[in-house]
Amino acid sequence: MTTSRKVVFAALAAVLACGAAVAQTGLGFGLEDISILQDAQSKRASSCDPDWQNGNADARPIPPGETLVLAELEGPGSINHIWNTIASPERGYSRLLVLRMYWDGEEKPSVECPIGDFFGIGHGIDRSFVSLPIKVSSEGRGRNCYWPMPFAKSAKITVTNEGKQPANAFYYYIDWQKLPQLPPNTAYFHAMYRQDFPTVPGQNYLLADIEGRGHYVGTVLSVRQHTASWWGEGDDFFFIDGEAEPSLRGTGTEDYFCDGWGFRQQDGPFYGAPLVEGMRAGDHSTVYRWHITDPVRFTKSLRVDIEHKGVTFNSDNSVKSGFEERTDDFSSVAYWYQAEPHKPWPDMPVGYARMYFDYGSVVEAESLIPKATASEGAVQPQAIPGASGGSHLFWTPGAEGQTLNVPFDVVETSSCSLMILFTTSFDYGIYQVSLDDQPLGEPMDLYSSGISSIERFFPPQPLTAGAHTLTFKNLGKNPASKGYYFGVDGILITKQ
Repeated sequence: MTTSRKVVFAALAAVLACGAAVAQTGLGFGLEDISILQDAQSKRASSCDPDWQNGNADARPIPPGETLVLAELEGPGSINHIWNTIASPERGYSRLLVLRMYWDGEEKPSVECPIGDFFGIGHGIDRSFVSLPIKVSSEGRGRNCYWPMPFAKSAKITVTNEGKQPANAFYYYIDWQKLPQLPPNTAYFHAMYRQDFPTVPGQNYLLADIEGRGHYVGTVLSVRQHTASWWGEGDDFFFIDGEAEPSLRGTGTEDYFCDGWGFRQQDGPFYGAPLVEGMRAGDHSTVYRWHITDPVRFTKSLRVDIEHKGVTFNSDNSVKSGFEERTDDFSSVAYWYQAEPHKPWPDMPVGYARMYFDYGSVVEAESLIPKATASEGAVQPQAIPGASGGSHLFWTPGAEGQTLNVPFDVVETSSCSLMILFTTSFDYGIYQVSLDDQPLGEPMDLYSSGISSIERFFPPQPLTAGAHTLTFKNLGKNPASKGYYFGVDGILITKQ
């Protein structure tokens, strides 16, 4: 059998396995029962223009501090598909918008997560990936969820804007089935967000702490590194029904997430690492693991935690240990089904407490254009989707070896960290960043298949009051890139 045919058969087997798991609930169609007629009514709640025959106002705005009710449904029923896409000018909007779901009139939601994290990507960053229960497309802006979500009496779904700017357009579908009754032993869908900024010395990172009967079905973990090198040596532990010694014990973070020897960017039906920027200080990673074929069953309780261990360094930057606690920023979403009402959860951090920076303090790069100088090519503002302020600084050199100088001022002498918001695209080059003629880190390949953005964090260093210059030198281009272009959205200088 050829390699391509093996890949196709493997993918089909994965889909059939997922379909069988869903079909066993009686709440959705697997491929093996798609031909069976069922006593159900197909329903949808959406942002469709109320004047559906003539209008095209198919989105809803969400002003800062306000809540949009997406759906209020009467059961019995089951939600089978949720889709949304969002137009917001605020950087990090997907972590600032909070998704909540309430089953059967409960006061506290069974789902409470930033919308980006719920759909598999943390940090307020947009990225595409493909898995069985969640798929994200359109450079991270088209979000789909296929987890079955049953309810006996009612379902209510809301989104709250905890940011500082309006979400100008929120488009959504919620597809569901009205059922005559739910199958026996139906469990309800839950998803809970947590974070430790940074992780706590002497304590494992807590992924889930559940009481009741149910099964655990997935984990999304997002990490922002405080120091360089490998962060993911920690083991996972599942403590079932109050046991002192965990029944499920892991061998390393990448092992729990079904990879090996570190992470590299990839996705798949049951596990993936859709965001892996590298292993430098300030780099972001998001990884996921769906327990669809191997749900973790519990009858009374479940506690899931993971160590935050990896490479540490001495004061002279020599390696201290390959397996020691690190204090990186961890955040996560735990997914599970349970029959009983869930116990009260800790309050989720609000708004910008879930962010690493206050992006309101970012200096817009386009404001620096009047003083910028380039050895070749135009330097101008360009409007692009997702840019803070709606546009970025866009430079168009035509060959390797060109440089762009961007002066900026520092108000007072101090130790400062520097964060630069870069744009990536299909015709961008490879660049070395320098500050006052001193190189900062390794060259950066700014090529991507579509327009996107990345943050690059540079560790604290002394900056004197007065004028400084950032230099961006083109060192060539990715073989897949169609040009040497360059874009930067903003600069953030933070005193340490």
